[in-house]
Amino acid sequence: MTHRIFNFNAGPATLPLEVLQRIQEELLDYKGTGMSVMEISHRSAEFEEINDHAIALVRELLGLDDSYHILFLGGGASMQFAMIPLNFLTSDKTAAYVDTGAWSSKAIAEAQKVGKVHLAGSSKDTNYDRIPEKIDVPDDAAYLHLTSNNTIHGTQWQKFPDVGNIPMICDMSSDIASRQREFKKFDLIYAGAQKNLGAAGATLVIISQAMADKCIEGNLTMLDYRTHIKKKSLFNTPPVFSIYVVKLVLEWIKKQGGLQAIEKINRAKKERIYQLMDSHPDFYKGTVRPDSRSWMNITMRLPNEQLEQKFIAAAKAADMGGLKGHRSVGGVRVSLYNAMSMEGVEKLAQFMEDFKKAN
Repeated sequence: MTHRIFNFNAGPATLPLEVLQRIQEELLDYKGTGMSVMEISHRSAEFEEINDHAIALVRELLGLDDSYHILFLGGGASMQFAMIPLNFLTSDKTAAYVDTGAWSSKAIAEAQKVGKVHLAGSSKDTNYDRIPEKIDVPDDAAYLHLTSNNTIHGTQWQKFPDVGNIPMICDMSSDIASRQREFKKFDLIYAGAQKNLGAAGATLVIISQAMADKCIEGNLTMLDYRTHIKKKSLFNTPPVFSIYVVKLVLEWIKKQGGLQAIEKINRAKKERIYQLMDSHPDFYKGTVRPDSRSWMNITMRLPNEQLEQKFIAAAKAADMGGLKGHRSVGGVRVSLYNAMSMEGVEKLAQFMEDFKKAN
């Protein structure tokens, strides 16, 4: 019998079991082709159907109309850190960024190589324990860039700012499709697939036509969003297998009842763990201010590092993996992406209660 654990890794992360089973079922012979999805041509009718269905599901689940283009690109979110300023940051403009953690810092560093960057807000001075209360965006900014959820530090925007007509861009890698959000508020959204959408390799990019019209002329072909828009992400060979997995995960989300249903279960999952932490604040010490707490990545410290190591090892022995905090911050991190079941959360909560009593 296959051995499965409760996988709390921050990414690549847990996938729905029925999606994995469907992949297994179709792996050697996709829909009678006699070939695996990993072998079929990206120009074939079979892959065109996969790609088109994945695009349609993104539109349906996120409530987007045809004024948005849906792309699946390679290079991860890190490639987007560079593509965004290369497409939109002209020499006479300034890009505004809010620094809420490691990934937004990396995005800022890439933009600074291209042009002028204005720091519109930051929580670095308090070790990224919150989302900044106020942001300052120049009236003529080329765009404002946010990171919606911060996997390492465990913070999340609960409400997005209103900046008028300034284009808004958001890295939603770790909380895309996890709850109902104001997706139409943004002119460009990007997300690595390996947390809530599927397997590593594909990056979802959602870009409005109005934003695409702002792309700088003369850019390198592969780094120009318009190249991929014109060819529906098929200018070159796309991450075929990863897009197929994204399509299956999106189908699974729809089957659960869409984002409304997903939000309800995700709310219950995060509240179960946060309430337990709040009942033992001297043992499970949250690292984030309550009004900025992430639904996806719960970060905490125990009384000392030895206890943290013991906790992680004991949890792993009890078939709960991936609870070690990011190497840059240490501690414990509980990642509660869509595919993590309430059963897994309840098992972890009971383990946390028992561990606290025993230590």
